[in-house]
Amino acid sequence: MTTTQTPTGSGLGATSTAEEALAGRDLSGKVAIVTGGYSGIGLETTRVLAAAGATVIVPVRTPDKARANLAGLPGVETAPLDLLEPASVARFAEGFLASGRPLHLLINSAGIMAAPLTREARGFESQFAANHLGHFQLTASLWPALRKAGGARIVALSSAGHRFAGVDFDDPQFTRRAYDKWQAYGQSKTANALFAMGADARGADEGIQAFSVHPGGILTDLVRYLDEEDFRRFGITRHADGRVEMEPGIARVFKTVPQGAATSIWCAVSPLLEGKGGVYCENCDIAVPVAEGGDIGSGGVLPWARDPELADRLWSLSETLTGTRLPA
Repeated sequence: MTTTQTPTGSGLGATSTAEEALAGRDLSGKVAIVTGGYSGIGLETTRVLAAAGATVIVPVRTPDKARANLAGLPGVETAPLDLLEPASVARFAEGFLASGRPLHLLINSAGIMAAPLTREARGFESQFAANHLGHFQLTASLWPALRKAGGARIVALSSAGHRFAGVDFDDPQFTRRAYDKWQAYGQSKTANALFAMGADARGADEGIQAFSVHPGGILTDLVRYLDEEDFRRFGITRHADGRVEMEPGIARVFKTVPQGAATSIWCAVSPLLEGKGGVYCENCDIAVPVAEGGDIGSGGVLPWARDPELADRLWSLSETLTGTRLPA
């Protein structure tokens, strides 16, 4: 099912925190997987879900970092996963399915941004592969556990960066066109939004809903590939002593980590979203649609990230590229 991009009037907003979005709900007995769940907003998402009683499985590519960041959190498990390695994704999913547990929440929070051109073993461009294709394979592989939940939600972390580009179906891997790191990032974030539409359409009859999320601007490890020119472009100055200075207008746009995780949590638990799957959300509500060429500086989602025909086309392409299909 594809739902109209109409805000719900949630009463929350840009400054709401993940704990406020949770609204005191008890998640005891629920099982969640949070990719990227040991760093940045993913870590805050893990913390809030675990504190509410959920069992949270965090896929791990960097064990030492995960061990340090997750220390002391109750109800958190880890298992190896590298989204750029199909065999690793398959092993993770097989391990979880073997546990026999249902999967109530799948939050695809991991990602990379504005990376230099690199390719994984199949030759796929790294941002498209890590941000979209790895999560596509993971979600499709975990589908039996999502079914078993009898009411599951998938949350895909997109971004306002989808404004940089739609999906180039003729050359998604930049094999013929010149590589641009921001176009590649934009393509992958548009793909995240279209993926949520596609997953929701396929899961609606099985009690599986999917949503995409713009978390807001947050300075986390996601910015590790940005250079000084990139920071200046966004009105940010980094000083040698570690201080970060923002232009006044920019500072108002950026969020704290608890604020950045809020919309993911809201999409995971809010009853206001029942029956409204496939939508793109921001600031703890459904975002407004913006016309192509429109300014999304104040929020919204562009047409190429909310088109059901493009979502179906991307789903078919993703099946072909990953060799992964939903189980019968």
